[in-house]
Amino acid sequence: MEPKRKALIIILGPTCVGKSTTAIKLAKIFNGEIINCDSMQVYRGFDVGTDKIPLDQRETVPHHLLDMISPSTQFTASDFVQLALEVIESIHKKNKLPIITGGTGLYLKALLNGLFPEGKSDPNIRKRLETEAKEKGLERLNKKLRTVDPQYAEKIGNNDQYRTIRALEVFEATNKSLSEHFADTRSFVEDFNVLKIGLKIDRQILYTKIEKRVDKMFAGGLVHEVKSLLEKGVNEESPPFRALGYKFVLKHLKKELSLEEAILLTKRDTRHYAKRQMTWFRKMEGIQWFHPEEFDSLKKHMKEFLDL
Repeated sequence: MEPKRKALIIILGPTCVGKSTTAIKLAKIFNGEIINCDSMQVYRGFDVGTDKIPLDQRETVPHHLLDMISPSTQFTASDFVQLALEVIESIHKKNKLPIITGGTGLYLKALLNGLFPEGKSDPNIRKRLETEAKEKGLERLNKKLRTVDPQYAEKIGNNDQYRTIRALEVFEATNKSLSEHFADTRSFVEDFNVLKIGLKIDRQILYTKIEKRVDKMFAGGLVHEVKSLLEKGVNEESPPFRALGYKFVLKHLKKELSLEEAILLTKRDTRHYAKRQMTWFRKMEGIQWFHPEEFDSLKKHMKEFLDL
């Protein structure tokens, strides 16, 4: 029996919790296809440091929105929403189940809660803010954002220069914070029957998994990957080089950090990122939480949701 509305599954949670593996298992059981919702896995060539799931481990399950953006392009929440909706529609046309998986909370929020109307850009304001960040440091802009939009500042963290500048640009252009704009929006998937599945494990176990993953990334050629990207002409200012790990490898290659320091700092920042992700997702309504090892319970919940 088909659900009354088209079904859409979202699997979310912090980095390293097991989202990709769980999504693949569910896709194989429920005839699904996977849509990536990781802001860095969309970029071509950035594989090791983003822990992009290799082709031979996707178990014939189609994956979308992976390896499809040039590193020089800034991929936004608006871009994600547009492309994800196109893919969701194409999957439904094949009578298959779309399963979105990833930990980029801003992208999920944009899809579920909407985006504020376009046309709020001002290149002159943006250029001035970019110059200020370069000359006086990003922390100065962070303080401004915490003053005018503390809610959004908490969500994006202190190192996201692009989103910090974007939020300040919108505030100066409209005299209204991004959080206020988001509050006035409508969901892009209000016509869908959406199931939000959250995965979580004990924090210390998660931190151990994070440290093991980082060790595996460096042992698996992360430094070589960065060298290769630079040799191919990818600018070190490109958006994906801001991703966890990559920025410290760049510093290592410039002799600013030892390899050991780069690894330790990557572990530290990834732990902090996972903590911010959980803070974000705890504020999201309607999530059904499972431990990754509770797969039988999760599978039963999926069957009930899909009325199978």
